[in-house]
This record gives sequence, C-alpha cells and structure tokens, in this order.
Amino acid sequence: MEFKNEYQQQIPQSKYECLLFDVDDTLYPLSSGLSAECTKNIREYMVKKLGIEKTKVPEMCAQLYKDYGTTMAGLRALGYDFDHDDYHSFVHGRLPYEYLKPDPVLKALLHSLPIRKVIFSNANEAHVAEVLRRLGLEDCFEDVICFESLNPKNQDSPKSSVTGYDDVSKRAVVLPESPIICKPFENAFQQAFKMAKITPHKTLFFDDSIRNIQTAKLTGLDTVLVGFSQRKKGVDYALESIHNIKEALPELWESVKKSKGGRYSRKVGIETHVKA
Repeated sequence: MEFKNEYQQQIPQSKYECLLFDVDDTLYPLSSGLSAECTKNIREYMVKKLGIEKTKVPEMCAQLYKDYGTTMAGLRALGYDFDHDDYHSFVHGRLPYEYLKPDPVLKALLHSLPIRKVIFSNANEAHVAEVLRRLGLEDCFEDVICFESLNPKNQDSPKSSVTGYDDVSKRAVVLPESPIICKPFENAFQQAFKMAKITPHKTLFFDDSIRNIQTAKLTGLDTVLVGFSQRKKGVDYALESIHNIKEALPELWESVKKSKGGRYSRKVGIETHVKA
C-alpha cells in the first residue's frame, strides 16, 4: 500500500497506476529475428522430443499457437506429456540472444515515467530475465508475471477452456482444454491481476498480440497494440514501435510536467506511423 500511495502523491492526476508490458516482440521489434529462431526451436522440439512427423509440424505448430496462445499449451491440450523446464531449455535456452542490443532510448522513456511497471509474459522466467538484461532494462520493472508465476510446479491449475474454428464446417468448435495457464485466456489475466495487485481499469496494457489485447480489453484494461500503426477492435492505442510511446500517449507525461510547474498542451495521439 505504501508503494501505491507514493505514486499517487507523485502523479495525483494520472489516469493509470500501472503499466503492464508483454516482452517478446513488444519491448523489442519482430524484425530482431529472435521470434523466428524461437519458432525453429519449437518445431525442432516437436520432431526430436515428441516424435511428431516433420511434414506435419509447421501447420500444427501454427494452428496450436492460433488456438491456444502458445504452442506449448496446445501440445499439452492434445495430450503430449513433457517436462516444462526441458521444453523451455530447448526452445529458449538455445536462442541467439546476441540479436538483442541495449536500448537506452526505451530505458530513458520508462525511467521518465513515475508509474509502476510490471512484466506479463507467457515465457519462462529465465528467458524474460535474459531479454531484459540484453536490452538493459533490468531495473525498469517492479514485478514480473511469467510462466512459472501462472503455472507453479506441483499445483493443479484450472484448465483453459478453448473455442476454435472449423475451417471445413465454418463453425465454432470446442477444443480440448489445456492445463497450461497463459495469455490470451482470461484466467491468466485474472491470476496476474491478483498476483501483482493490479487494478484493471487503472492499468494500461502493452502487447503485440491482437488476441491478448482483445482479452485484456474484456477484463477492463486499456490497451496498446505494439508493432502496428492501425487500431483494431479492442485496441485503444496502436504503436508501430514501443519507442513511439511518448508520441502516442503524451498524457502519461502530462502530470509529470504539471508537477514541475511546466505548461503542457494536451494532444493525444491514438495512432502513430513514426518508425523508430
């Protein structure tokens, strides 16, 4: 409670008490190539570790990601049993993290905002920590909600009910439930809110996935779609790059300027086409 009061005193007129951030393809661009390498590792895991026929893997991998938010959650829903740590070690532990470089611009932007900042990622803790270290953002976030947070060992979690779409019948179908809790499912958001003591209607959520954004909107969060310049359903703001945050959301800095006695013209940018 002391933390909350501290921020309320610093920015008493701020609409938001918390900024909630995804990590991959949000804090760094898709063009880095890291996500493509991650997909390669997932497909290799499916072939080498799970014995799935190589020719079926690309389509299966894409469909499971589409249906369940992560291929891992989809594989578990289909009945594949494997060690989660082994999966993360194979998929993330071999990534070329050197693709990521320190981002002093983003670090300065985040530090200039006296608003609580929290990470909310489907990835495992080690991956999140390494990404933040490579970007030089380790000291920018107060808390991290990740795979281990949502899926603690030796604890049964409520399964995520999934509705898919049959391309043949053109009808919605109920898919097998997954024991993995992850975005874009509402139970993942609700659990994150509880763990990080987040008030949804006072929180701004940043993510590159439109499905995650749309679920976030349903839970009461205000939303920022990163990596796109055009807004879609459920999207409050769209940023082509996370570096454009100040141009698209100047109101986040408004109370900071007022507290220093400076004049500030309120000009809210909903969409931005600037590339950083």
